[in-house]
Amino acid sequence: MNWKLALVLMAGSAFGQVTAQPAGEKLAPYYPTPDSIVQKMLEFGQLKPGEKMFDLGSGDGRIVIMAARDFKADSTGVELDTDLYLASEAKIKKLGLQKLARIIHGDILTQNYSSADLIAVYLLPDSNIKARPMLEAQLKKGTRIVAHDFGIGGWTPVKTITIPDDGEGRSHTLFLYIR
Repeated sequence: MNWKLALVLMAGSAFGQVTAQPAGEKLAPYYPTPDSIVQKMLEFGQLKPGEKMFDLGSGDGRIVIMAARDFKADSTGVELDTDLYLASEAKIKKLGLQKLARIIHGDILTQNYSSADLIAVYLLPDSNIKARPMLEAQLKKGTRIVAHDFGIGGWTPVKTITIPDDGEGRSHTLFLYIR
């Protein structure tokens, strides 16, 4: 954590508020993925126990939590929004998943994903293109990437599936990439 953010957080906590947000560009609005689609994403990405999974823009932490709780994966989310980060961390603690799940309060474009076995991403098309060079530089051979609703421009998926109804009346498309 940089020292400026630490000072703002300490000052905010002294007044009962934490409003600081790490530097970075918000790459997508918060729009929660239905649990049925989270399950499909992790299955589609063939997540296995003990594997390292990262969720880029983890929102309320539901993908990280399901990956840890149901798939026994070592799960990390990255979330820029302070309120979502704090809520996610609180839920992970409440569920007792701290050994397998965590949220990084930061910019997805400045993290290290070189240990990832699976990346989950639900960003806008332009944001996927912004993340692509960083992923290309960092990901090891064989890393799987599951993109929700928007493919990653310039990459060809090895498999695509469409889920016609998520139980809430929406259809979803999942794209699987392997580096």
